[in-house]
Amino acid sequence: MKCDPALELRSNVVEFRNCGGISSTLMARLHKKCQEHGISAILPFPVEKIIVKNWVNMKCRYGCSKYGTSWCCPPATPEPEKARAILSEYTTALLLTGHRQCADFYLDNCRKRTGMVRYWKGIISTERLLFLEGYYKAFALVSGVCSLCKKCAYPDPCRFPQEKRPMIESFSIDVIGTLRNLGATSHVAVNTGEAFNYHGIILLE
Repeated sequence: MKCDPALELRSNVVEFRNCGGISSTLMARLHKKCQEHGISAILPFPVEKIIVKNWVNMKCRYGCSKYGTSWCCPPATPEPEKARAILSEYTTALLLTGHRQCADFYLDNCRKRTGMVRYWKGIISTERLLFLEGYYKAFALVSGVCSLCKKCAYPDPCRFPQEKRPMIESFSIDVIGTLRNLGATSHVAVNTGEAFNYHGIILLE
């Protein structure tokens, strides 16, 4: 019996999700994956809650030693107007939150970099899981400068292009203002004995 090629093709197509939102089953899988990477909380929220301000881009340009040294920071990332245009193509996102001790915050050591890489890869693998679940527009914005390489190759080609993602602040996002919009509080850690929060965003649809 000859097989219908069209029927065979249809049987291999993965259907994209419907508009019913994130199921409790998928949320449980997301929580499990995130916890493996030190991410403790996930919050779905409307993208309109994200605050984009020009002054955030200024903070990157004047006040951060990483400016012009990383593919995940300005000027390699979108200007504020471009960031606003990209965000306007989404309606829903996830806020991912983790906690770390502050002892290594100002240091450039292996322990700090290992923790940052673990978190970074957690965000990217969560984005991939969402893509495979049908959220084909899923795209991650990560907290903290990329640490996949000890020293970024910028402006030469990135060594890990598939895992390269912009920092939240490089999208001119006012993180503290956005958290307040979501009804969350943000404590600035001022002592090395304190824990601090870090946040990532995955744009969904």
